Amino acid sequence: MVRNTKMFKEAVAQTLIELAHRGVTLAPKTVADTIEQQITTVSERLGIQVRSAWRYFDAKATADRLTQNLASHEESSSKTHLTDVGQAPMPPLDNPELALVLAGVPDSLAQSGGDLYAVIINVAVNAWMAGHIHGEDGCTGCDGSRGPAGHDWQARMHTITELQPNITKWFDRDVWTRAVNDAGYAVTRR
Repeated sequence: MVRNTKMFKEAVAQTLIELAHRGVTLAPKTVADTIEQQITTVSERLGIQVRSAWRYFDAKATADRLTQNLASHEESSSKTHLTDVGQAPMPPLDNPELALVLAGVPDSLAQSGGDLYAVIINVAVNAWMAGHIHGEDGCTGCDGSRGPAGHDWQARMHTITELQPNITKWFDRDVWTRAVNDAGYAVTRR
């Protein structure tokens, strides 16, 4: 087992130190997972034992890769900030169905007792159904399966708009965060 060795523990510690020199903070588990994957991959690709794969390990190079990956992730995440809502593949900023899904997160957190997995499943299913409905206007095989609005996407948006009159508030990150906090939960990064 890779993780139960002195070499592994030292590699994690060295990499964390190198990351700290770069001003990057990552969870030790993330670093450990990365190192384990690297050593296992080197061992498999070169057809050598795991203990021999350690000669190819470089804490500085690993820290550099992790730093680059983190920077790439942060850059791509900042590009998909809510200010970008309305650009493909996101629906327009005033989309009532997206507002309804966002508004349901605090309630879903409260109902599930803070089970983030259950909340994500709920959001995913709602998004999946929204895509299904939007993509199947006039679907003859699905007639009668959506209630009075049927598969008329415009009618569905109208109905949702009537149910959720203040749609745009849910696209304000601070309003959404306050609603999650009011439900008794907070999402924090460890």
